Amino acid sequence: MRKQIIKVLIGVKNLLRDKFDQYNLNLPFLITIFVALLIVVGGVNLFVDLTATLHTEALSKYDSKITQYIISFRTPTLNKIFQFITNVGDLYGYLVIAALSTVLFYWKFRNWRFVLEMIFVLVVSGLSNVALKQVINRARPDAEHLVSVATLSYPSGHAMSAMAFYGFLIFLFYNFKLNRWLKTLVITTLVLLILAIGISRIYLGVHYPSDIAGGYIAGFIWVIFCVVLFHVIDLLRKRRKRKKEIEQVE
Repeated sequence: MRKQIIKVLIGVKNLLRDKFDQYNLNLPFLITIFVALLIVVGGVNLFVDLTATLHTEALSKYDSKITQYIISFRTPTLNKIFQFITNVGDLYGYLVIAALSTVLFYWKFRNWRFVLEMIFVLVVSGLSNVALKQVINRARPDAEHLVSVATLSYPSGHAMSAMAFYGFLIFLFYNFKLNRWLKTLVITTLVLLILAIGISRIYLGVHYPSDIAGGYIAGFIWVIFCVVLFHVIDLLRKRRKRKKEIEQVE
């Protein structure tokens, strides 16, 4: 879904550029930002609606049935696998992936911009998750926990950070000029990783399915918001550079 939305945004931008560039060079970009902000607003409304149903009987049944189904597959081997997967969505996992991404970005682009953007997305999603958990104050599930947890339940920090961090990496790799098969492999791996991290939290008994859904929604909102923010900053930087070049010529 995220990939389709990115395609739609790029398609809208290109279409508007072809149609209106002769009138206003910035119009396609501004309308694309407007569409992206509409998606953010829609995501916020969806998150608010889900949050409002947390204590309803219908959602409780939904959470219970899915949780029981997933934990019914527990085995010693799967326990270790999902514990490893959940660690990839934890602090040390992000540090490793961020370090590898930093080496790749600097080696290929000789630019710290993508590294700073990646770190910013991870930090703001983590801080906002802490704030949301304190405000919503939902307790953890009663199921047996296969890993230790010390914070509240909703929205899932692992799901939210995975969607924000790995989702932003998907956006970057989608726009990088790379081998088509390599790009497809990386994006597919990241999508599966996001899904696996969310499932692992349910399997390990530390989150309700609705916690995961809320985390995914909130993380996706941050991806779209940060992409728009970074594009605006980049546009302002290019304008400033162009203005200086014009002043030097004059």
